[in-house]
Amino acid sequence: MAVMIATRFKHFGDMLHLPDASMAVFFLGGLTLRRHWTFVVMVLLAVALDWVSISYAGVSDFCITLAYSFLPLAYAVLWYAGRWFAPRMSGSAMSYAGAFMVALLAAIGSFAISNGSFYWLGGRYANPHMSEYLSRLWQWGPLFVGTTMGYVATALALQAVVSRVATPANAQGGARA
Repeated sequence: MAVMIATRFKHFGDMLHLPDASMAVFFLGGLTLRRHWTFVVMVLLAVALDWVSISYAGVSDFCITLAYSFLPLAYAVLWYAGRWFAPRMSGSAMSYAGAFMVALLAAIGSFAISNGSFYWLGGRYANPHMSEYLSRLWQWGPLFVGTTMGYVATALALQAVVSRVATPANAQGGARA
Protein backbone atom coordinates (compact mmCIF):
# COMPACT_ATOMS: atom_id res chain seq x y z
CA MET A 1 0.00 0.00 0.00
CA ALA A 2 2.84 2.38 0.84
CA VAL A 3 4.41 1.95 -2.59
CA MET A 4 1.12 2.72 -4.33
CA ILE A 5 0.57 5.77 -2.12
CA ALA A 6 4.11 6.99 -2.79
CA THR A 7 3.93 6.61 -6.56
CA ARG A 8 0.34 7.05 -7.73
CA PHE A 9 0.14 10.85 -7.84
CA LYS A 10 2.52 11.37 -10.77
CA HIS A 11 1.73 8.55 -13.18
CA PHE A 12 4.74 9.04 -15.46
CA GLY A 13 7.23 10.16 -12.84
CA ASP A 14 9.70 13.01 -13.01
CA MET A 15 12.81 14.06 -11.15
CA LEU A 16 10.92 14.12 -7.84
CA HIS A 17 8.40 11.31 -8.31
CA LEU A 18 8.74 7.66 -9.22
CA PRO A 19 6.48 6.25 -11.96
CA ASP A 20 3.17 4.73 -10.83
CA ALA A 21 3.69 1.29 -9.31
CA SER A 22 -0.01 0.37 -9.11
CA MET A 23 0.08 -2.38 -11.74
CA ALA A 24 3.05 -4.04 -10.06
CA VAL A 25 1.46 -3.64 -6.63
CA PHE A 26 -1.64 -5.49 -7.80
CA PHE A 27 0.38 -8.39 -9.24
CA LEU A 28 2.62 -8.60 -6.17
CA GLY A 29 -0.40 -8.30 -3.89
CA GLY A 30 -2.00 -11.28 -5.58
CA LEU A 31 1.27 -13.18 -5.36
CA THR A 32 1.78 -12.54 -1.65
CA LEU A 33 -1.49 -11.44 -0.02
CA ARG A 34 -3.93 -13.44 -2.16
CA ARG A 35 -7.14 -12.70 -0.21
CA HIS A 36 -10.12 -11.40 -2.18
CA TRP A 37 -10.98 -8.75 0.42
CA THR A 38 -7.44 -7.39 0.20
CA PHE A 39 -7.91 -6.92 -3.54
CA VAL A 40 -11.06 -4.90 -2.86
CA VAL A 41 -9.20 -2.76 -0.31
CA MET A 42 -6.43 -2.09 -2.82
CA VAL A 43 -8.92 -1.06 -5.53
CA LEU A 44 -10.62 1.29 -3.05
CA LEU A 45 -7.22 2.72 -2.13
CA ALA A 46 -6.42 3.35 -5.81
CA VAL A 47 -9.75 5.14 -6.30
CA ALA A 48 -9.24 7.19 -3.13
CA LEU A 49 -5.75 8.19 -4.21
CA ASP A 50 -7.06 9.26 -7.61
CA TRP A 51 -9.82 11.30 -5.97
CA VAL A 52 -7.33 13.03 -3.65
CA SER A 53 -4.86 13.68 -6.46
CA ILE A 54 -7.55 15.23 -8.66
CA SER A 55 -9.38 17.10 -5.90
CA TYR A 56 -6.42 18.41 -3.93
CA ALA A 57 -3.13 17.87 -5.78
CA GLY A 58 -4.00 19.43 -9.12
CA VAL A 59 -3.75 16.24 -11.17
CA SER A 60 -5.83 16.33 -14.37
CA ASP A 61 -9.10 14.39 -14.51
CA PHE A 62 -8.59 13.65 -18.23
CA CYS A 63 -8.65 9.87 -17.61
CA ILE A 64 -11.82 9.89 -15.51
CA THR A 65 -14.40 8.70 -18.02
CA LEU A 66 -16.71 5.71 -18.36
CA ALA A 67 -13.53 3.73 -19.04
CA TYR A 68 -12.37 4.29 -15.44
CA SER A 69 -14.95 1.68 -14.42
CA PHE A 70 -12.81 -0.92 -16.22
CA LEU A 71 -9.79 -0.38 -13.93
CA PRO A 72 -10.95 -2.97 -11.37
CA LEU A 73 -11.04 -5.54 -14.18
CA ALA A 74 -7.57 -4.49 -15.36
CA TYR A 75 -6.26 -4.73 -11.80
CA ALA A 76 -8.02 -8.08 -11.29
CA VAL A 77 -6.04 -9.55 -14.21
CA LEU A 78 -2.84 -8.67 -12.34
CA TRP A 79 -4.03 -9.69 -8.87
CA TYR A 80 -5.47 -13.03 -9.89
CA ALA A 81 -2.51 -13.88 -12.13
CA GLY A 82 -0.31 -13.39 -9.07
CA ARG A 83 -2.73 -15.36 -6.93
CA TRP A 84 -2.78 -18.17 -9.50
CA PHE A 85 1.02 -18.33 -9.59
CA ALA A 86 1.55 -18.05 -5.79
CA PRO A 87 1.45 -21.82 -5.06
CA ARG A 88 4.19 -22.31 -7.67
CA MET A 89 6.64 -20.00 -5.85
CA SER A 90 9.22 -22.38 -4.42
CA GLY A 91 12.16 -20.03 -4.03
CA SER A 92 13.97 -21.54 -6.99
CA ALA A 93 15.32 -19.44 -9.82
CA MET A 94 12.77 -21.07 -12.13
CA SER A 95 9.87 -20.04 -9.89
CA TYR A 96 11.09 -16.42 -9.89
CA ALA A 97 11.46 -16.53 -13.67
CA GLY A 98 7.96 -18.02 -13.90
CA ALA A 99 6.54 -15.27 -11.70
CA PHE A 100 8.23 -12.68 -13.90
CA MET A 101 6.76 -14.20 -17.08
CA VAL A 102 3.27 -14.45 -15.58
CA ALA A 103 3.57 -10.82 -14.46
CA LEU A 104 4.61 -9.81 -17.97
CA LEU A 105 1.60 -11.52 -19.57
CA ALA A 106 -0.74 -10.13 -16.92
CA ALA A 107 0.67 -6.61 -17.35
CA ILE A 108 0.13 -6.79 -21.10
CA GLY A 109 -3.44 -8.01 -20.60
CA SER A 110 -4.15 -5.44 -17.91
CA PHE A 111 -2.79 -2.59 -20.00
CA ALA A 112 -4.81 -3.74 -23.03
CA ILE A 113 -7.98 -3.61 -20.91
CA SER A 114 -7.31 -0.21 -19.36
CA ASN A 115 -5.98 1.38 -22.54
CA GLY A 116 -8.62 -0.23 -24.75
CA SER A 117 -11.49 0.83 -22.53
CA PHE A 118 -10.12 4.37 -22.43
CA TYR A 119 -9.68 4.54 -26.18
CA TRP A 120 -13.00 2.97 -27.17
CA LEU A 121 -15.26 4.16 -24.33
CA GLY A 122 -13.55 7.27 -22.97
CA GLY A 123 -15.08 9.70 -25.45
CA ARG A 124 -11.74 11.45 -25.97
CA TYR A 125 -11.29 10.45 -29.63
CA ALA A 126 -13.72 11.74 -32.24
CA ASN A 127 -13.48 8.85 -34.71
CA PRO A 128 -11.85 5.86 -33.02
CA HIS A 129 -10.55 3.19 -35.36
CA MET A 130 -8.38 0.11 -35.00
CA SER A 131 -5.21 1.44 -36.62
CA GLU A 132 -5.15 4.50 -34.34
CA TYR A 133 -5.87 2.29 -31.32
CA LEU A 134 -3.02 -0.07 -32.18
CA SER A 135 -0.72 2.91 -32.66
CA ARG A 136 -1.63 4.26 -29.21
CA LEU A 137 -1.35 0.80 -27.67
CA TRP A 138 2.18 0.53 -29.07
CA GLN A 139 2.99 4.11 -28.02
CA TRP A 140 2.01 3.72 -24.35
CA GLY A 141 2.21 -0.04 -23.78
CA PRO A 142 6.00 -0.35 -23.46
CA LEU A 143 6.09 2.50 -20.92
CA PHE A 144 3.39 1.09 -18.65
CA VAL A 145 4.37 -2.57 -19.00
CA GLY A 146 8.09 -1.77 -18.74
CA THR A 147 7.56 0.27 -15.58
CA THR A 148 5.47 -2.54 -14.10
CA MET A 149 8.11 -5.12 -14.92
CA GLY A 150 10.87 -2.96 -13.43
CA TYR A 151 9.01 -2.87 -10.12
CA VAL A 152 8.16 -6.59 -10.30
CA ALA A 153 11.77 -7.54 -11.08
CA THR A 154 13.01 -5.41 -8.19
CA ALA A 155 10.49 -6.92 -5.76
CA LEU A 156 11.24 -10.49 -6.85
CA ALA A 157 14.99 -9.88 -6.56
CA LEU A 158 14.54 -8.42 -3.08
CA GLN A 159 12.37 -11.35 -2.09
CA ALA A 160 15.00 -13.79 -3.36
CA VAL A 161 17.78 -12.03 -1.42
CA VAL A 162 15.75 -11.78 1.79
CA SER A 163 14.67 -15.41 1.46
CA ARG A 164 18.27 -16.51 0.98
CA VAL A 165 19.57 -14.45 3.90
CA ALA A 166 16.72 -15.54 6.19
CA THR A 167 17.18 -19.24 5.44
CA PRO A 168 19.42 -20.98 7.98
CA ALA A 169 22.73 -22.26 6.61
CA ASN A 170 21.86 -25.93 7.16
CA ALA A 171 18.67 -25.49 5.10
CA GLN A 172 20.83 -24.26 2.21
CA GLY A 173 22.81 -27.47 2.04
CA GLY A 174 24.61 -27.51 5.35
CA ALA A 175 27.06 -25.28 7.13
CA ARG A 176 30.50 -25.00 5.61
CA ALA A 177 33.59 -25.26 7.70
